[in-house]
Amino acid sequence: MIRFLAIGTIMLITTACSKEKKAQKAANKMQEFVIDISNYARSFDNDFIVIPQNGVELAFNQATTEDGINMPYMNAINGLGVEELFFNGKYSLDKERLDLLNQLKSSKKILVSEYVSANSDNFNAFKLNYDQEFICFVRENSNYNYTLIPDSVPNENNKDIHELQQVENFLYLISTDNFASKTEMIQKISASNYDLIITDLFFNDVAFSETEINQLKTKANGGKRIVLSYINIGSAEKFRYYWKKGWGLHHPLWLKKKYEGYEDEFWVKFWKKEWQDIIFGNDNSYIKKIIDAGFDGIYLDNVEAYYFLYYNN
Repeated sequence: MIRFLAIGTIMLITTACSKEKKAQKAANKMQEFVIDISNYARSFDNDFIVIPQNGVELAFNQATTEDGINMPYMNAINGLGVEELFFNGKYSLDKERLDLLNQLKSSKKILVSEYVSANSDNFNAFKLNYDQEFICFVRENSNYNYTLIPDSVPNENNKDIHELQQVENFLYLISTDNFASKTEMIQKISASNYDLIITDLFFNDVAFSETEINQLKTKANGGKRIVLSYINIGSAEKFRYYWKKGWGLHHPLWLKKKYEGYEDEFWVKFWKKEWQDIIFGNDNSYIKKIIDAGFDGIYLDNVEAYYFLYYNN
C-alpha cells in the first residue's frame, strides 16, 4: 500500500509539472501572438491601439528588464484590460493581479470591468478602481453579458479624446440582443458621452462600415472619442463568419477543448497557423476586417487561453 501511494504521488507530481511546462510554453506563444497581431495592425496604422484583456501576467513572462518586465510585449500594447478585479458578484479582491497592475499603471492605461450582483455595490466598484487610477466599467446582474448602455457615465466630460491615456471612462457593449437594428444601436451609442467604446465588429453577422464606425467617434456633447473592436483570439466561436460546417471539438485538431459555460465556444491551439491566419495577416483576416471598418484599435479577449488549455480540467 505504501509503495502504491508513493507511485501515485510521483505520478501526480509528474502530471502537474507536465501541465505547468505546457502552460508556460503556451504563455510564451500567446505573448508572441499578441506581438505579431500588434505589428500587423500597426503596419497599416502606427497609432492603432491594442489592449489584451486578462493578459497582465504576460507582462512579466520571459522578463527582459531587471525589474522583471517583458518590454517587447509591453511595447506591443497600449493598455491592459481586466475583468472582476475587486468584484465578482460580491467583493472579491484579486490581490495578486492588483499588485501586478500597480507595477504597470504608470506606463499603461488600465481598464477594469467589474461585475456586481447587488446594485448597492456599484459605487464602491467605481471608487475602488478610480482610487487606483484605473478606469472602470461596472455591470450589474441585468447586464452580465455586456448588453446594456448604463445611463450614468463616471467622470463624464466633453473633452476630445485622441489617445488612450486621455480616457476617463468606457462603455463595454459587445452584445446586440437589446437592439432591433444596427441603426438603433448606433443611435443609442451616439447618444452617450463615454470616452471610449468597446463593441463588436458585427451586428447580426453584418460588419459595421467605416461610415457607421465614424458616427460612433463623436460623443453626444460633441467631444471626440475612441472606438475599439472586441475580438476573441483565444477561443473559436461557432456564430462567427469563419466557422465552417462540420467543425467541432478536435475537428479541426486545433479546436482543443470545450469552453465551460459557453456551449458555442472552444478553446483553441492559438499558435497553429490555421487559427492565426483567421485572426491576422491577410485581407480576409479578422483584424484586417476591423481595420477596414475604421476602428481605432482592438480589445483582445481570452488572452489567458494558455492557462485554460492545460488547467481547470
